[in-house]
Amino acid sequence: DSVRKAKRAEGRAALMQLMQQQERYYSQHNGYLAFSSSSSHADEKKFRWHSGDNPETSAYEISGAACAGESIADCIELTAKPGTSKVDAGFKDAACGDLSLTSAGVKKASGAATNCWK
Repeated sequence: DSVRKAKRAEGRAALMQLMQQQERYYSQHNGYLAFSSSSSHADEKKFRWHSGDNPETSAYEISGAACAGESIADCIELTAKPGTSKVDAGFKDAACGDLSLTSAGVKKASGAATNCWK
């Protein structure tokens, strides 16, 4: 369980760091920028899509997209998916599932656990 908590902390830290990077981008371009592991645009590639130092050892694959019902210019939601085929596929977190953070400061998890952001 302690390994899962440490990897969850890695995911949360990556989301917070990426949100800071998105806010800097917003202040320069008056909008956020969607990105994913398959991004090909030079600006999108500046956003790290994995939670750790390299994809192979990362617990989460991260992407950014417009918040539900809003435009990417106004709101971005960063989502960290645990154990995908592009990161450490052996990592699973059924309790918390996907972790997400919006530019409005909303922190969520898709799993049933209530302590995923603690």
